[in-house]
Amino acid sequence: MGKSVEDKASQLQYLTNRFHMLSEVVESMDSAHTDPEDLDRLLQMMKDIEGKIERFKKDWEADR
Repeated sequence: MGKSVEDKASQLQYLTNRFHMLSEVVESMDSAHTDPEDLDRLLQMMKDIEGKIERFKKDWEADR
């Protein structure tokens, strides 16, 4: 899929990019045109980010 994110700087940049993307998605939502499926997609994006954070945390703990 994408380039491996292994060092701390790359991991933080990855998270920064994902949070920026999430913010753009939320900002683009319109209450008149947003449905429950859109909210489900938003939740999935958040869960994906959470999974990456957990993975990066484990990597960082292993580097201690």
